[in-house]
Amino acid sequence: NVLKKKGVKKGDRVAIYLPMIWQLPVAMMACARIGAIHTIVFGGFSAEALRDRILDAGAHILITANGYWRSGKNVSSKANADTAVELCEKAGHKVDKVIVVKRLEKFDVPMKAGRDTWFEDEINAKDISDNCPAEQMDAEDPLFILYTSGSTGKPKGVLHTIGGYMVFCYISFKYIFDYKEKDIFWCTADIGWVTGHSYIVYGPLCNGATSIVFESVPTYPQPDRFWQIVEKFKVNIFYTAPTAIRAIMREGDEWPKKRDLSSLRLLGTVGEPINPEAWMWYHTMIGKERCPIVDTWWQTETGGILITPLPGAWFTKPGSATLPFFGVDPVVLRPRASASEPAVEAAVNEGGELCIRRSWPGLMRTVFGDPDRFYQTYFVQQPGFYFTGDGARKDEDGYFWLMGRIDDVVNVSGHRIGTAEVESALVSHPAVAEAAVVGFPHDIKGEDLYAYVILKVGQTPSDQLKKDLVAHVRKEIGPIAAPGKIQFAPGLPKTRSGKIMRRILRKVASGEIDQLGDTTTLADPSVVDEIVKGRQ
Repeated sequence: NVLKKKGVKKGDRVAIYLPMIWQLPVAMMACARIGAIHTIVFGGFSAEALRDRILDAGAHILITANGYWRSGKNVSSKANADTAVELCEKAGHKVDKVIVVKRLEKFDVPMKAGRDTWFEDEINAKDISDNCPAEQMDAEDPLFILYTSGSTGKPKGVLHTIGGYMVFCYISFKYIFDYKEKDIFWCTADIGWVTGHSYIVYGPLCNGATSIVFESVPTYPQPDRFWQIVEKFKVNIFYTAPTAIRAIMREGDEWPKKRDLSSLRLLGTVGEPINPEAWMWYHTMIGKERCPIVDTWWQTETGGILITPLPGAWFTKPGSATLPFFGVDPVVLRPRASASEPAVEAAVNEGGELCIRRSWPGLMRTVFGDPDRFYQTYFVQQPGFYFTGDGARKDEDGYFWLMGRIDDVVNVSGHRIGTAEVESALVSHPAVAEAAVVGFPHDIKGEDLYAYVILKVGQTPSDQLKKDLVAHVRKEIGPIAAPGKIQFAPGLPKTRSGKIMRRILRKVASGEIDQLGDTTTLADPSVVDEIVKGRQ
């Protein structure tokens, strides 16, 4: 009703730039109720990133907060929001209304008269009723736009519709997480990413589930933060990212041992392939060898999970996403030089391009405002198929193993090496907490492998350790996969959702230090300076 009072109508876009607080799902639901299209911008993004998304979506209203907590520090969202709105104005687009949630007490921010109002004042106004009739919508009307990074740099506005998306969220949540009445479900993602849209908000709520919204980081104030929440709320189903598991694993086993995790019944992972080492730790330390793990593969574009174990229905293999979900028809194809060539399936255990043969309800409908980009990005590389952009192989049991983005498959002397496999080999060494591997140009091999290695607490970098790690990878995979260069680093450049920004690592490895691009969206931009200093 507040949005209606502000003049928002069916089909209008509403930009939401909030931390992980209850007002965020409430704002989403309000948009869905009246047929407005929400576009959520992750609360950790810069003013420039926010500007780009407001401009592309054409939003005239923004919902933000005065600030939020991050590892015990106050961060001002409003300052970024104000800068973004000014930048929009310079680009000829006016944001008329800004609604501000008072997240931090005694945290004053400038409020512009006539434009800015407090969320609390708006919902408590005398003329605001708590009854709002739902707008009549068509199944193919848009529900939201969510921006995902494109290889060209300009983010793509992935558009999802009401009917298909919600059906897919409902059914995938129900079966993949084996949801039972009264289960407490916790997905640790941020709602600013698709995982949060589908499996914090829409999937759980469509099933009437209790879903936890968590505003913090896994290691603050102590590395047992996740397990404290599991213990406190008696969480039954826990869904997180491999990068978070590795970060916690690095701190040692004593932290989860201090907490009562007996309420857990099912564990899940999302966001990237999980290395077998982390899978085994998760299975034994967190699941106590009794909780099935669903290692899920999907994308912003797919709306929901496409390849996943179904708990208890078939065997899992550490590191494999296993088999397709109901009605999903994936295939691993060899790359084609031109559209006139026939599609050829890759042999057993041969790496290729993961494509989907038939559509499914959750598939995005277009790139907002740019249907040609939608077609060019997903349907020309393998004509007749949806092209995921991910590399994969299918083993003798028909199980799918994800090999990272096709851009992350490095061609060393004519051999296609999946960087995820090399990373897994490095992390299986007792001294290593985390690793990221990228390709860099090599005069003889065409490309070679450059490994960034983060050591476990208490380990010391040395030339001998580098030699040991090279020998370890040779033993685990073979000489062809041995990294040409290894750099010990204090951390990796990650977005706040925990995704490693490989683009930056590739640029540093290739010596293109002047082309690192925007690093403001990183959780800790200072890591980049350290990595540049330590370049091999």
